[in-house]
Amino acid sequence: MNTFRIKAYAKINLGLDVLRRRPDGYHEVKMIMQTVDLYDDLEFTKLAEDEIRIFTDKEELPADQGNLIWRAAARMKELYQISEGVSVKLTKRIPIAAGMAGGSADAAATIHAMDALFSLGLSLEEKQKIGVKLGADIPYCLMGGTALSEGIGEILTKLPDVPKAKLVIAKPDLDVSTKFVYENLHADSLQYHPDIDGMVASIEKGDLCGITDRMGNVLETVTCKHYPVIEQMKGILKEHGAVNALMSGSGPTVFGIFTDDQNAKEAYEAMQEAGLARQLFLTGFADGRGRED
Repeated sequence: MNTFRIKAYAKINLGLDVLRRRPDGYHEVKMIMQTVDLYDDLEFTKLAEDEIRIFTDKEELPADQGNLIWRAAARMKELYQISEGVSVKLTKRIPIAAGMAGGSADAAATIHAMDALFSLGLSLEEKQKIGVKLGADIPYCLMGGTALSEGIGEILTKLPDVPKAKLVIAKPDLDVSTKFVYENLHADSLQYHPDIDGMVASIEKGDLCGITDRMGNVLETVTCKHYPVIEQMKGILKEHGAVNALMSGSGPTVFGIFTDDQNAKEAYEAMQEAGLARQLFLTGFADGRGRED
């Protein structure tokens, strides 16, 4: 095999709680991660030269060590003494700096691709051990689907697929630094914590209303305060039939969940008319399977 194509799927957080800040500076989290049907396309080609080349349709993305794709490929080459190089063509659809794990998804796709291209025969667990050294979301992105995420994000429990629904996903015209959000979060004084255990129970019962009723993200206490447009966008989605709406990750992306396809379409159109979103998608949940293209 000389060429390998793969889809790197984005994620949203149906629930995100921060339990405490650890002595090492990391935050201990408890989250429900969910793959959505929005993805980047990556094409990997073997090179005779010992190089890593990245070509992307987004000029703002680095094509060197600053890109997680490069770092993931370099780590795989180092670990498994791969002397050949790889060329990567990235078609970017997942919003950048948006709380949707776009970079982590691309890194996870790179680990999958290097395993396939060079016939390494790695298990998912082996890939996750490589991924966690590169980023806390990468082990989840390697697995995909619906999962409970704990620790700093590396302790994963696979959950049943959530019931099908329509999603409107909107990213406003701004970028948010995850580091900034966590640095300004006062984890010890949070007044509200989402019911993650109750959400897990609802997922196991296939109860979509039980899931949406418990949606919550403690990082909104930081991001929404600095960027009021997030609450505006959530309001528009709810006004047009979303059973609930939430910011994903550290933001600024907002998503609404709809049980009625027409309501979802109308909410998408209303968001277009409001002009608040730089990027806007009408999509649904994905199960994380079928990643190879």
